[in-house]
Amino acid sequence: MGYLLDTHSFLWFVKGDGQLSERAGKMIADPDTVKYVSIVSFLEIAIKISIGKLKPNLTFQDLGQQIAINGFYILPVTFEHSFELANLDFHHKDPFDRMIIAQTLTENLTLISKDRSFEKYKNLQLLW
Repeated sequence: MGYLLDTHSFLWFVKGDGQLSERAGKMIADPDTVKYVSIVSFLEIAIKISIGKLKPNLTFQDLGQQIAINGFYILPVTFEHSFELANLDFHHKDPFDRMIIAQTLTENLTLISKDRSFEKYKNLQLLW
């Protein structure tokens, strides 16, 4: 089974932020766990940095290097993800979150996220 980190989970993990649950932190740190970060998270981070809504403790390039350092894989957006997105119930309005949900469902991954509103999506496996 693989795991997809929500944007906040990725940022909190690389920052060592105490907001990350112990359970999520252990799963992410486990070298035997297959972990993905969506390219959508990097788009979200880039936009939020550019508008001043996010000030990470690492540079954007350093955040990218955390992928290799932590053994994460980048999950690109595919047509199949877009198809799932087009058919996704509209429980959540954030476009970044919606695409991450669509990717999680399409790839049959477990989403590591604190966002409880995601529980409204059928068949979405969450870990926190």
